[in-house]
Amino acid sequence: MSHQGIVLGAIADDFTGATDLANNLVRGGMRCLQVIGVPQEAVDLHDVDAVVVALKSRSCPVQDAVTDSLAALEWLREQGALQLFFKYCSTFDSTDEGNIGPVADALLERLHAHQTVMVPAFPINGRTVYQGHLFVGDRLLNDSGMQHHPLNPMQDADLVRVLSRQTPHPVGLANRAVLAKGTEATRSHLSTLAEQGVRHVICDSLDEQDLDVLSEATATMVLVTGGSGLGQALPAQYRALGWLEDIAEPGRLAPATGGALVLSGSCSRATLAQVADFVAKHPDGGFALDPLALAEGEQQHQQALAFARQRLSDNAPVLIYASADPEKVKNAQASLGVERAGHLVEEALSQLAVTLVQEGVGRLLVAGGETSGAVVSALGVTTLRIGEQIDPGVPWTQASLPGREAPLSLALKSGNFGGVDFFTRAFEVLA
Repeated sequence: MSHQGIVLGAIADDFTGATDLANNLVRGGMRCLQVIGVPQEAVDLHDVDAVVVALKSRSCPVQDAVTDSLAALEWLREQGALQLFFKYCSTFDSTDEGNIGPVADALLERLHAHQTVMVPAFPINGRTVYQGHLFVGDRLLNDSGMQHHPLNPMQDADLVRVLSRQTPHPVGLANRAVLAKGTEATRSHLSTLAEQGVRHVICDSLDEQDLDVLSEATATMVLVTGGSGLGQALPAQYRALGWLEDIAEPGRLAPATGGALVLSGSCSRATLAQVADFVAKHPDGGFALDPLALAEGEQQHQQALAFARQRLSDNAPVLIYASADPEKVKNAQASLGVERAGHLVEEALSQLAVTLVQEGVGRLLVAGGETSGAVVSALGVTTLRIGEQIDPGVPWTQASLPGREAPLSLALKSGNFGGVDFFTRAFEVLA
């Protein structure tokens, strides 16, 4: 391959979203590295085809999200990326102020580009778009549970309307009827919209075939945006363009070693079901953290640490979780404030991770985007090599840590992802 540098450079607005995309790129046949924030030192990319920069820009102030995303863009361009990808959640998590629209606008302007597509769909995980409306399974987004999201409640499923509140530029639609006519018709439709000044195009996607059409129509577009479904479809187009070689075992990792630990801070429906399943299978295996107790001092943290140490010494499954139903979360937030309640949980789980990894945990599963970000930051992880998939959107990864001979195996799970038995089956996959 004559191109010197990476093929795809992606900017993800949270940690698990980055891993979700990286997972699908590996499944599509690309060797992928995830970096935590914009690298400040040289990164070895000699056997890497795609890099995903993980930011914490989904729920931060708009200007911070724009600044961080532009810094990531510049770094990725320096690495020779042929295409750039702005990755956000398949449920289009945002508020009326952003951050999806403002970040996409800033990236387009920096690239001197006039149009991009918005493809949040991930059909295999039940995220589809029809007539511009986002569905989760058979429910509209605003009737899926996402309307109760603690940070970014989504109360409107019409993505054209949602995005129009975030950008001063025209927002258009490439609907299913256009996609059904194939790649050339889709490309022509996008071109017509561009001539009309439409900068952002929401794209319908009901299945993998729709994503194949969209990936072929947009593979040479300088910037695409969306969820990880599009990420799985793009590598085939890169091979067709001659940008990417066939690669055997793109997700190969070193053998896993060390104790196994699950930390869960997500309160999504999927994670609550996973916690319940784990506790049902291992009645003595779970320890529940309470933000109100954490606020009172060190006692609960020490209890959780002692619990984990005992379970790990017995080589038994261990789960420490702050996942709770919406009513308990609201009570804690009402007493402590939303920000402090979240910070207490993230701090507790991340410090437990640091201590227990130092003491020999080598296989660590973390549930929740914010929690994953906090844990990864506390551990000092800067790069993750992406391995094989556990469930759609969630792979095992490995990180090298200072003073640790073997790599740490990490699975960072978005709150909404994974089957009900995820917390037990993940370790079977790794073995």
